[in-house]
Amino acid sequence: MGVGDVSKRILLGRKLRSAQLGETLLPKRIALPVFASDALSSVAYAPDEVFIMLAIAGASAYVWSWKIAIAVALVMAAVIASYRQTVHAYPSGGGDYEVATVNLGRTAGTTVASALLIDYVLTVAVSISSGAQYAAAAIPAFLDHEVIVAVVMVVLLTAMNLRGIRESGSFFAVPTYLFMFAILGMCLYAFIQMATGTLPDVESASLEIAADEGWEQPLTTIGLLFLLARAFSSGCAALTGVEAISNGVPAFQRPKSKNAATTLLLLGMIAITMMVSVIVLARQMGLKYVDPHDIHKLTRNGEALPEDYDQHTVIAQIARAVFIDFSPGFYFVVTVTGVILVLAANTAFNGFPVLGSILAKDGYAPRALGSRGDRLAYSNGIVFLAVLAIAFIVAFGAETTKLIQLYIVGVFVSFNLSQLGMIRHWTRALASERDPAERRRMFNARAINAIGLTFTAVVLVVVLITKFLAGAWITILAMGFFFVVMRGIKGHYNSVEIELAADETDKALPTRVHALVLVSKLHKPTLRALAFAKATRPNSLEGVYVSVDNAETARLMEEWDERNLGVPLKVLHSPYREVVKPIVEYASAIRGANPRSVVAVYIPEYVVGRWWEQLLHNQTALRLKGRLLFTPGVMVTSVPYQLRSSQLAREREEREEARVRPGDLRRGRTEDKDRQVQ
Repeated sequence: MGVGDVSKRILLGRKLRSAQLGETLLPKRIALPVFASDALSSVAYAPDEVFIMLAIAGASAYVWSWKIAIAVALVMAAVIASYRQTVHAYPSGGGDYEVATVNLGRTAGTTVASALLIDYVLTVAVSISSGAQYAAAAIPAFLDHEVIVAVVMVVLLTAMNLRGIRESGSFFAVPTYLFMFAILGMCLYAFIQMATGTLPDVESASLEIAADEGWEQPLTTIGLLFLLARAFSSGCAALTGVEAISNGVPAFQRPKSKNAATTLLLLGMIAITMMVSVIVLARQMGLKYVDPHDIHKLTRNGEALPEDYDQHTVIAQIARAVFIDFSPGFYFVVTVTGVILVLAANTAFNGFPVLGSILAKDGYAPRALGSRGDRLAYSNGIVFLAVLAIAFIVAFGAETTKLIQLYIVGVFVSFNLSQLGMIRHWTRALASERDPAERRRMFNARAINAIGLTFTAVVLVVVLITKFLAGAWITILAMGFFFVVMRGIKGHYNSVEIELAADETDKALPTRVHALVLVSKLHKPTLRALAFAKATRPNSLEGVYVSVDNAETARLMEEWDERNLGVPLKVLHSPYREVVKPIVEYASAIRGANPRSVVAVYIPEYVVGRWWEQLLHNQTALRLKGRLLFTPGVMVTSVPYQLRSSQLAREREEREEARVRPGDLRRGRTEDKDRQVQ
């Protein structure tokens, strides 16, 4: 086992067999934190965005905050009810992509896929950037280094997910449950205080907010509607991550659809309760909250605040006030909130690779995205997501306020097309269904999806109107880019399939096989290649040597004649000391003289066992094979000669495979290893 293999085992763990895939499936108690962390984490920033938008018209507009919370909750309830129908109808894990493709066509499916891919990337970028901001606020050494901190976090999350979905899920479960306990516990305690008349004010309750220029006067109906629309669209960030469960159904234990639907219901109940509670409490406790770049809008008794004033987040202000006499409670809430913001990216690390594997299977993504790694995770998809997320983080300087404007556009595009696809699905099913009970169930399901489509369509229009110039256009542009790339990949695979299709002309045998054995020296690898070439019985056979030094050429020709090998030696003179080009030109010339012939090139190669020996051998052979692969009518065959170090490496690997490891007896693998040793 080489240095690279050892490092890989330390970081990722032992390889898992394909038969162990069932061991990686998730029970509901693990699936909930794995797939729900994104939607739940939005409680940490969605209320902030609602109050920031309303603050444009001053604190008086906060009277609408709880109504906006109810509106967002209704949309979330409708979307979750709709996706419960999806996980039952399409349990294969394609989610929105499969629904749109099957019912609306390939174009709609590709549109949904491009939207979801961008949304997953932005989920990682936004969550990790927000977590980096929390880390910088807690640790002064991280200030002005948020990008580096965010990149390191992405790398760590990538490593955890490469170890396998179940192992990473178990790791992330505890912080997610702690976050639920912290927020729900804080809100319950605060509501008890409110019921007893002892609910305190938050630290910003004594502040005033100056309305933005042009918003000072009483709002017109149009102005009020636009303000509420902006606040509503920002609050709808709470819906991101809901679709991840429908894309991750294959990761659930059996019965997959039922477990996914139950997890989705639990997610909706918890997320709605947390979000509405936080917004209602913030309003009741007198919160004043503005965009961090507009701190100057906050005043106290008409006087500006100090320049070093630190505006804490909504949850932090509520926690500080509720736990005024119990500081551990405050630090617990703030800590787990910062942690969950980082772990929210794990939802995307589970959804993106699964979607990528489905796209690869359908020919819309590189085939490499459909391959499982050593730990049965879609490793290439995980790494690809990490690279894209890091690119966004670096491009936007890990600033959440900039990245958040790109958010939720993609997910609502997929919401709409998915709901429309489900309506068509039920309509098509109703046309052939005759059982009255089943028809009633389908009618109800179609009504649920129709309500979901109505809500998500309204939200998408609102989001596009209010966020387009603020950065949503970048998301739309990125979606278009992914759409074009995926269609291009599909076109390539289609053209290759057509080109490779067998026909009658492929049965024709070549008229002549001209074999060339490349000679660098007259040693054992060359003699083995000559013997193998003779065994193939070509029509003609010759050795080929590229002469760059007259003295060495003379010695080789003399030795060749002395051995009397019965094979002619062709010497190609290379005045510019090139080795690859003369051979390629010679092979092409032979092929050109007889287009129906085949030129077989045999290349002797050393096989070494140590990584550093790879740097010392075979470089010319690799370059030559690379050139000959593009030469029509030329077949390349490598004739390996195993050096002693390769044998030692093979023996080491066999001993390593036969070694009994902790846990092998429990898993019943010692018998397999005994057979291997025998």
